Amino acid sequence: MASENIVIITNENFESEVVNSDKPVMVDFWANWCGPCKGLAPIIDEIADEYSDKVKVCKVDVDANGELSMQFRVMSIPTVIFFKNGEQVSREVGAYPKEKYVEIINSL
Repeated sequence: MASENIVIITNENFESEVVNSDKPVMVDFWANWCGPCKGLAPIIDEIADEYSDKVKVCKVDVDANGELSMQFRVMSIPTVIFFKNGEQVSREVGAYPKEKYVEIINSL
C-alpha cells in the first residue's frame, strides 16, 4: 500500500512542492508499466514513512508529466533525483537497495 507521506508531483505543482520545499526532496520518476519501478515502490514507501522528518518524498508519473521528464532528461526509469534548495544534487538511474537512498538522504 502506498505511503500517505508521498506527494504526487505534476507539471503544475513541481515548483511549489519541489523547488520551494523547505527540506530536501526525493523525486521518483516512474511509470505504471515499468517492472523495476514496481519493485522499487515498496522501498520508496518505506523511506517516505521512516524519513519524513528529513526529506519530502515525491513521485512523478512520466507518462502523465512528460514536460518534467524532458526538463530533467529522464531517459530511463526508475530515476530518482534528489533536490536541495531547489537544485538537483544527486541522480540515481535504476533501482537500488534502500541503503543507497538512505545514504544520500543522510548526506543532504
